[in-house]
Amino acid sequence: MQNIKNIIFDYGNVIFEINFLIAQNAFKQLGIPNIESFFGHKGHDQLFSDLETGSISPAQFRDGIRLAAQNPALTDSEIDAAWNSLLIGVPENVHDVLLKVKKNYRTFLLSNTNQIHYDFIMNYLKDEFKVENNDHLFEKAYYSQLMFLRKPHVEIFEQVIKENNLNPAETLFIDDSPQHLVGAKAAGLHTLLMTENPKYLGDFLKKNGILL
Repeated sequence: MQNIKNIIFDYGNVIFEINFLIAQNAFKQLGIPNIESFFGHKGHDQLFSDLETGSISPAQFRDGIRLAAQNPALTDSEIDAAWNSLLIGVPENVHDVLLKVKKNYRTFLLSNTNQIHYDFIMNYLKDEFKVENNDHLFEKAYYSQLMFLRKPHVEIFEQVIKENNLNPAETLFIDDSPQHLVGAKAAGLHTLLMTENPKYLGDFLKKNGILL
């Protein structure tokens, strides 16, 4: 891609593989009805947005799941296991790809996530890759629950742009969710829809003109 100097990466299904259907089934097993509208890739209950923006605590989220399932006996561990079931992992070559990209571009992470998933992912990275977090892969990593904002709201993109003095015309945002690209475009960013499994990230980037 010509004139691109900065790249902002989404995390889920760009770097870290996730599977919404597994989580849908897990929530269904907890007794939650109408699961497709309650939790899906392109839409979900407000409960999830509130958790991702830090508007509610993990404890309040779990209470919301108990209410949706109409089962106050559900334990924290049962709920967390269902919620974390969508987190598959990082393919073994992806971190190496990101380090190569970092040599040629200023790179950033911008993820809609939440404290429950964040804690799980950090523990996973320590166990699987012997690293404390994602900080070594990017100039800076941004997580929605710590910003009190979430994609696709234009404000979250504007904050990343402002804090890092980025020129939107020289900045590419990569995400697997079409609705998130809308907010990025409104902030003036170039956008690219991730259409491959994260294990093919390197090939996907090269195919779209990103230097490795």
